[in-house]
Amino acid sequence: MIRIDRKSLHSLAMALALTLTAAVTAVLPSPGLAQTRTLPDFTDLVEQVGPSVVNIRTLEKVSARTGSGGDEEMLEFFKRFGLPMPNAPRQAPRPNRPQPQEEEQPRGVGSGFILSSDGLIMTNAHVIEGADEVIVTLTDKREFKAKLIGADKRSDVALVKIEASGLPAVKVGDVSRLRVGEWVMAIGSPFGLENTVTAGIVSAKQRDTGDYLPFIQTDVAINPGNSGGPLINMRGEVVGINSQIYSRSGGSMGISFAIPMDEAVRVSEQLRVSGRVTRGRIGVQIDQVTKEVAESIGLGKAQGALVRAVEPGAPADKAGVEAGDIIVKFEGKVVDKSSDLPRMVGATKPGTRSALTVFRRGSYKDLTVTVAEIEADKPARKANEPEERAKTPSTGQALGMSVSDLTEAQKKELKLKGGVRVDAAVEAAARAGLREGDVLVAIANVEINSVKEFEAAVAKIDKSKAVNVLFRRGEWAQYAVIRPGR
Repeated sequence: MIRIDRKSLHSLAMALALTLTAAVTAVLPSPGLAQTRTLPDFTDLVEQVGPSVVNIRTLEKVSARTGSGGDEEMLEFFKRFGLPMPNAPRQAPRPNRPQPQEEEQPRGVGSGFILSSDGLIMTNAHVIEGADEVIVTLTDKREFKAKLIGADKRSDVALVKIEASGLPAVKVGDVSRLRVGEWVMAIGSPFGLENTVTAGIVSAKQRDTGDYLPFIQTDVAINPGNSGGPLINMRGEVVGINSQIYSRSGGSMGISFAIPMDEAVRVSEQLRVSGRVTRGRIGVQIDQVTKEVAESIGLGKAQGALVRAVEPGAPADKAGVEAGDIIVKFEGKVVDKSSDLPRMVGATKPGTRSALTVFRRGSYKDLTVTVAEIEADKPARKANEPEERAKTPSTGQALGMSVSDLTEAQKKELKLKGGVRVDAAVEAAARAGLREGDVLVAIANVEINSVKEFEAAVAKIDKSKAVNVLFRRGEWAQYAVIRPGR
């Protein structure tokens, strides 16, 4: 039996304690290192990418008015900060005074970033829409008049060009490597304040808020004026274009959306070559496949796009697609959800013969469809250009919308015999998803051909109950349920 005296036992305990302390110190990071990992430093990124971000001001031509000294000071304030010009009160014409001349005044402000050293700049289509002139300001305060190369409203991507060389271009990142929870940074001109930097994390990917784009959702502070600016990863690469925000107040609420850079580059390449974007279409109206429907028809998994209607004479009709089919594959790629199909078809070159797999009455069927071209966007209407409107407006206050009769030209363009144009949608109508420009064709299964019929139908509905409406948006018809009482 080995005996250990008290003194030896104390020495052994001290040695063991020192050993454990050294081991823990070696494993745990220092407080400074832990803090660095938790809170990244963006200073180097700002220095690296900042010079590539530009401020974009748009101008419109308006009739010049002469006001009082106070009015002139107020207008100068708005001009200095690049803010939209307030509507000045009209003044009665005075005798023996010359007629007002056209002048250019600020219309809006946004952001953009340099794609190539020779002056190609990317921004949002809505930033430059309707502008008579686009002014680009670099970080070194140089200003250039920009030429519009092309804009695509469906993806909200636009390209402009300035006459300069040796500019600092951004590096384009790989969006597929972007991870939810990853730190990202934005640089832009919120409220006209140039070179403003904000940061946050990626909240989600593949957000379905548009027909053709799966957006990147972040909690980066994005405000009016940030539109068109870059979303930057920690490697200093641009992974998106800040485009939309969710807001009840008009300011940042921690939910913003960016166009993925891979999609934006694909669009920009077409804009650079031809000034427009061509997209494919097959002529079907689709809907989601619910779990109940999938189980009841034997599909099993809720996937694919349910064909609600097939446009007569369209590529899908010629290929043999029928209403009730579920499109499960396009060009060999699985259609996981209905919103995948427009993106797949839209990215296909018109004229391409594409393989299509549908699930029909318990079995799969392979078809071949020749993709057609979707109608191109019309040129943006200038801010001071009057829009053709019918002269019979009406307000359906109970439904939260105002409508007007369609002109003959609009009916011909939309290939409709009737319907009314939605001029404004608020409250109940807005909550149901309607918006300005939609064409209402039926209320509560009653066909609407004019404002008079719209008013008669609204008068008959029960305002305390939900009512279904059928409307057209572009080429597609869809249903919405309006709940007036909410």
